[in-house]
Amino acid sequence: MKKACLLLAAALCFSTPALAQSLSEKTGLNSVMGIAPKTDDFIQSVAWSDLFEIQSSQMALSDPSLKVFASRMIADHQKTSAELKQLVSANNMATTPPASVDDTHKRKLDTLHGLHGDGFVRQYRKDQISAHEDALSLFRRYAKSGENEALKKWAADTIPTLEEHLKMAESLPE
Repeated sequence: MKKACLLLAAALCFSTPALAQSLSEKTGLNSVMGIAPKTDDFIQSVAWSDLFEIQSSQMALSDPSLKVFASRMIADHQKTSAELKQLVSANNMATTPPASVDDTHKRKLDTLHGLHGDGFVRQYRKDQISAHEDALSLFRRYAKSGENEALKKWAADTIPTLEEHLKMAESLPE
């Protein structure tokens, strides 16, 4: 265990932040420790999450039992994507939100694409619950001790909507 911790610490010291989420955020170490993500990581994570929510929900529109929820996810996550881009621009941040999902979310989208009927509904529900639990962790940590005041306020203001999304996702058909 001690050796694993030392290896993780060494990896964190030598990881490069360019174009990729930091190792501590990507591995979930920050979440476990309750540490706020770096601003660049927060921006990337929010953008990837929004893109996943929008794209997976577009697939879900064809299922009558998911249509209302999926429509809401598309609208709300398009809104947060636009707000995030505006905040990044208004605060002259060097980070640009990614325009496409990361590999992890791409694999989830590919899985959903291959499913139909009840299998799709179950996986979509599971993904939505997981995505919103992760988003709540991310937003709460950033709102509490993030680096950028404008993003901290926005994160705090967005938490109630994410909590509502999670409750809605939990009530989707199993």
